[in-house]
Amino acid sequence: MGTITTRDGIEIFYKDWGSGQPVVFSHGWPLNADAWDDQLLLVADNGFRGIAHDRRGHGRSTQAWNGNDMDTYADDLAELIEKLDLHDVILVGHSTGGGEVTRYIGRHGTGRVAKALLLSAVPPLMLKTESNPEGLPIEVFDDIRKGVKADRSQFYKDLSAPFYGANRSGSTVSQGLRDAFWLMSMQVGLKGAYDCVKAFSETDLTEDLKRFDVPTLIVHGDDDQIVPIVAAGLKSAKLVKDATLKVYPGAPHGLFATHQDEFNQDLLAFIKSS
Repeated sequence: MGTITTRDGIEIFYKDWGSGQPVVFSHGWPLNADAWDDQLLLVADNGFRGIAHDRRGHGRSTQAWNGNDMDTYADDLAELIEKLDLHDVILVGHSTGGGEVTRYIGRHGTGRVAKALLLSAVPPLMLKTESNPEGLPIEVFDDIRKGVKADRSQFYKDLSAPFYGANRSGSTVSQGLRDAFWLMSMQVGLKGAYDCVKAFSETDLTEDLKRFDVPTLIVHGDDDQIVPIVAAGLKSAKLVKDATLKVYPGAPHGLFATHQDEFNQDLLAFIKSS
């Protein structure tokens, strides 16, 4: 574990487990690197170097007033990769982290990147517009902002249900998993949490996806209540050249936890593939 300091003086916390080809994980909103612990352990136990950072404003990184936007998130990721002198990197991004990975490739290219995996990711665009009618209306994101400002603790407790599909009939999601979601969420600074809603919902990543030129796996649950697959995974798979799409039937947004065994098998197979 350690920190880097970005060009604008922000400390970015990261975990660095194992050795070998680096697998760099970017987490979703409003979580932090701890969300990836199971996958970090998996890759480190299988001969890879697992790295996951807390996005600025989140977890143990600086609660920055400025730079809570997708461009800066991507630049922070670039600085982490450069300062650790990583090459042949496998990028894995969940939700907002998938947007971060996508904008990183759009802004910085794939010179240091070997593969990419987008999991329940926000690209190409979550917001409903004339050209993106499958997206969600702005009122959905306005309600998220209202919830965060009014009573963020209760909002995060409630959000954990659709995040993991705990509100679906027959769900076996534990209270412990939901509590962990709340705990990580409460470590996000209010400013960073609020600003990130605009970043993940209104950033158009269409052109960034078109710049992908490395093997790419897109994984999405077809019962994702947070980032519906119709405006996200299905569209991204058409925009990324030669992408592989895997749909998990009935899976929620946080499928890396609810469908951990299946996802871990897919992740390991992907990073080991030639």
